[in-house]
Amino acid sequence: MNRNILNLYFIMGSQNCGNADPLHVLESALKGGISCFQFREKGEGARQGEDYIKYARSCQNLCKKYGVPFIVNDDVRLAEELQADGVHVGQDDELAQHVRVRMPGKILGVSVHTSEEVVSAIQAGADYIGVGPIYETKSKADAKPAAGLSFLTKIVTEYPELPIVGIGGITIENAKRVIEAGADGVSIISAISQAEDVQGTVKQLLNIVK
Repeated sequence: MNRNILNLYFIMGSQNCGNADPLHVLESALKGGISCFQFREKGEGARQGEDYIKYARSCQNLCKKYGVPFIVNDDVRLAEELQADGVHVGQDDELAQHVRVRMPGKILGVSVHTSEEVVSAIQAGADYIGVGPIYETKSKADAKPAAGLSFLTKIVTEYPELPIVGIGGITIENAKRVIEAGADGVSIISAISQAEDVQGTVKQLLNIVK
């Protein structure tokens, strides 16, 4: 896997966009230059059934248009149906080693919060890990306590060959610190999805992470 796809990793579901059209938000982010997109349609207000699949496919088509990897959060069945570029799972989702078997040749990302979880992710065949939450975040109702930059630096030092993206509470103001701590990139939800100028915000973030 090319580590550069982690540079500016946008995560979004329709529930993260307030009153804005999520497809418009995504296309603005793609125009701005995001390097990867994770489809995360879960939680209160998430789309269901056929509407969910149709919306996922629309997001995937936009990503294809701009040549950006389309990663599905947690829902392996959807990823299989759409032939997504990859899947990202957390510690409470389907086991990473099972996903690796179901999605051979696809990108597999795993969220980690402890050193033990890092080891498990590597053993499961993860292509990259999402370390965090780096800072406190309100974007996920089930977010764990902040892991902090010191934990990120520890993992970067111990596993220099492992692609790592920082996640959780990352903004324009603190993104640089995450990169300086050694991450290949930052993954962001609300700082992009709720920005007044999505495209401009993405460009600002790219200047920081690159």
